[in-house]
Parts: sequence; C-alpha cells; structure tokens
Amino acid sequence: MEKAYKLLFNTEESDDLYVYCCGLSQTQPNHSFGPALKPHFMIHYCLSGKGSFSIGGQNYPLKAGYGFLIVPEELAYYVSDEEDPWTYVWIGFGGRRADTIVSQLGLSLHQPIFKSDLSKDIYDIVKDMMDHNTFSVEDVLRRNGLLSMFLSIIASGISVTQKSDSGSDNYYVTKAQAFIRSNYCNPIKVSDIANYVCINRSYLYTLFQKTLGISPQQYLSSYRIAKAVELLQLTRLSIESIAISCGYSDPLVFSKAFHQEKKISPSAYRKSLPKSDTIAGNKERLLQVEKLIEERHMQSNDPN
Repeated sequence: MEKAYKLLFNTEESDDLYVYCCGLSQTQPNHSFGPALKPHFMIHYCLSGKGSFSIGGQNYPLKAGYGFLIVPEELAYYVSDEEDPWTYVWIGFGGRRADTIVSQLGLSLHQPIFKSDLSKDIYDIVKDMMDHNTFSVEDVLRRNGLLSMFLSIIASGISVTQKSDSGSDNYYVTKAQAFIRSNYCNPIKVSDIANYVCINRSYLYTLFQKTLGISPQQYLSSYRIAKAVELLQLTRLSIESIAISCGYSDPLVFSKAFHQEKKISPSAYRKSLPKSDTIAGNKERLLQVEKLIEERHMQSNDPN
C-alpha cells in the first residue's frame, strides 16, 4: 500500500501563481495512477527508486533525480517500478502566469521531463509547504513563495538545448529586448543583457543575427537613439541631459552615436524641427517628462 501525505489548499484562481496541493509519497511496487486528467499543472520529482510516466502518447522511464510535468486536462499515467519502487514529492499549481512560467521553463506536453541534482532542496521546499499548511495570510504567502523557489530550482537544471528544442530561440531575444526597453537609460552593456537572459554573449549575438538581422549592440544603440529623438522632439532638455537619460555618460559619445544612426548631430536635428513641432501641442507632456528626468538626475546625484 502507498504511504503518502498530501495537502489540498483553498486557492484563489485569479492569483498570478498559487499552490493547489503538495505531497510526499513512498510507493509500493507497481503502484500506479491513471490514466486520468488533472485540472491544474502538477510536477512530480523522484527522490529515490524508479518508475515510468506516460503522457501525450509517449512513455518515459524515470529514476531518482528526474521529474515530470502533468499538463492540465491531458491524460497522464505513472507507475512505480516492480523491483525498486520510487519515492517522490509533488506540487500542483495554477494561476494566470502558470502557462507562461511553464513555457519559460521549457516544459510542455511534448517535453515534460527534467533533471535536477538538487533533491535535498526540492524535498526541503515541499516539506516546508506541508509544515505551513493553514489558510493564514503568512502561510499562504510562504507557500506561494516556496513555489517560486521550487520552479527556480527546476529552471536552474534545464539546459539551453532543451529550451531550443521546444522552439524558444525567440524567447531569449524577446527577453533581451524587454530588458533593453526597461534599462536603456542605464549604462548597460551587452554582457549585462546576456547575463540577464542566462546565456553567453556569443550565443546572444547569434540569436539576434538570426532573428533580427542585427547584433545586440546595434539593437541597444538604435533603441537609445530612438528614445533620444523623442526627447529632442518633446522636451527642451540639454543635449547632455538627453545623453544621460538614454544611457550615455559622455555627451560626445552620444553625439557620435546619434550622428552615426541619423547622419546628423543631435543639436542640428533639434534645429531642423519645424517651429510648430510637437512641443507646442504637447506642453503638458513636455513638462511631465522634464520633471521626471530632473527628479531622476537629482536622485542619482544625491550622495545618500
């Protein structure tokens, strides 16, 4: 007979990410589940022993150190080994971001298997969840925080190759673009972008060339200059302030980059704007932008 301890939680399905259930099971030989459906995502991780998992018409023999994903509303079946039955932990979860996060992990119906050498960390997280099993605010927050740690551990063991196999080369480019849009005003480098998306710089270069036809450095520079153009059109800020606002600490470097991109200097570009430019028609926005940038400059110059 299976020795199992499991907990079910009352959850708000409108949450971004929440724990639905968790548990620990020490199975008997040939103990099985299904074929059956689950209404939410479930991840099982094998602590010891062996077994097999079937979903999407594929069967996967598994051993300690491996885990599997059950996709909502997909028939799944798993069974423990006859001679060396497995012991596993599991977490069921859902929420508005659950689909996106699972996809980012590189897991799917057709790639449901992962490997992790951090079995103690995984066990400790599930045990911690089970130790904090009330509906109090602190326990709910703790469990959902532990879920993020659990998924982070899984993510750390999934290779770039697995993610690429699921057709997610664009995933890295998309994440890199989002990072640039959020941080172009800071003195970031391509190495910072590569570190953020967790791949090396040369691979990021290859993906940008393949997907966009330009390098990450060219994309970053073009985005900064595009923002500089907006500030030249919408504000009366000095060239130096615009340079700093677009991630350039040296106005001369900014002017050179602007000229290379637009074939005209920033000051000449501003002078070329028609008198009835956007400034007159967007005075309120102009003041808001100038005020925001000035506040940021004051904060950055504050010695405290």
